[in-house]
Amino acid sequence: MVTSIGLPNPVAAAEADGAVLEITGGTPLRGQATISGAKNSALVVMAGTLLCSQPCRIRNIPHLMDIECMGEVLTALGVSLKREDDALVVDASTIAHTKAPYDLVSRLRASFFVIGPLLARMGVARIPLPGGCAIGARPVELHVRGLQAMGADVHIEHGTVHAYVPGSSRRLQGAKIYLDYPSVGATETLMMAATLADGETIIENAAQEPEVTDLANFCRAMGARIRGAGTNTITIAGVPSLHSTDYGIIPDRIEAGTLLVAGAITRSEISLHPVIPEHLTAVIAKLQEIGGQVVVDGPSRVRYVPSHSISPTDIQTGPFPGFPTDMQAQFMALMAVCEGSSLITETVFENRLRHVAELNRMGADIRLNGNCAIIKGVHQLSGAPVLATDLRASAALVLAGLAAKGTTTIQGLHHLDRGYDDLEGKLRLLGANLRRYNDGSVPAI
Repeated sequence: MVTSIGLPNPVAAAEADGAVLEITGGTPLRGQATISGAKNSALVVMAGTLLCSQPCRIRNIPHLMDIECMGEVLTALGVSLKREDDALVVDASTIAHTKAPYDLVSRLRASFFVIGPLLARMGVARIPLPGGCAIGARPVELHVRGLQAMGADVHIEHGTVHAYVPGSSRRLQGAKIYLDYPSVGATETLMMAATLADGETIIENAAQEPEVTDLANFCRAMGARIRGAGTNTITIAGVPSLHSTDYGIIPDRIEAGTLLVAGAITRSEISLHPVIPEHLTAVIAKLQEIGGQVVVDGPSRVRYVPSHSISPTDIQTGPFPGFPTDMQAQFMALMAVCEGSSLITETVFENRLRHVAELNRMGADIRLNGNCAIIKGVHQLSGAPVLATDLRASAALVLAGLAAKGTTTIQGLHHLDRGYDDLEGKLRLLGANLRRYNDGSVPAI
């Protein structure tokens, strides 16, 4: 059994040592950046390996703290993991435990995804209520109600979700499930649970995000019978068992979007590869609306061509194919230096505007009104010491630092390392002037 999947030491040290990222702004970017595998796909696919009693090889796995944490969750269940460069070999042939440890699940919301596969394969699961970024309530009621519709007995006691399948077969039953909200997590949990259920499951008002489709494709590669993924109705015909597969994770659309905004905020031409342009439709539309140009140079390559000025725009986040909430903070940094006023409305997570105060520390002019941010563009931001409050907020502060005059120091880098595979290294290759201090040598805020 492997207890670690080989996360690089600087990343592992970031949280413990209070690492600081120092950025000297005003440097134009140029060149090509390589996009890593999608974090949100990799995490749920790792959970999905629990459905299979044979080893699976997953390629294009990013080096992230969240990936390390999910690996520790699987290891705690008795699963064997082996890292091979950007691939991960997961052997869930033996599941020794059906209870995930609280200290791991409390650090990573995505670890809750194991409840569906565990329940489908073992007939029982005990999973603590999840943690992760403090950006909103993100309740698990939709997961619970869906599993109950499939015949599971589910109750929450002392902060842990207890679920088991009654009867001698210990097998979930196909059901028709309507989701009150197109939750990505609930869609993925119920789709995985249904792959081994007895009969047909139909999930209506399902999430349509590319990561849902990626998980469906992974399950299909193992022999699952799923159709409709990527639409609002997914149909799953349960099968008795799944088999081994070798599968590659899609490129990370949020990393790609973040780097496109890096090009826009520094008025720089940059190229990204590999990407799936269709996954970036909403982001590309907004970048072109503000005056830039995004050129699709091939089936897996895009290039940002800057304009002389950035025009304001209004953004409202929403489920895919709407504007992604995971790009809201980055665009707020961009809107902070546009010529005019913009309005950003956050409809997905109620606490996802805490980066406003930090951007204002850098000279931005942003006012909050409930779930809306009114941004009046300024001529230039100024470097300042700031603190990342969540994953995407950390990326927004990096982008602001690239555009600011002077030096910006960012603390709270464990948020950045949760979801970006060496973002500062990729920016440095594009010409950015930034450096990470893991020893605390840069003065704290």
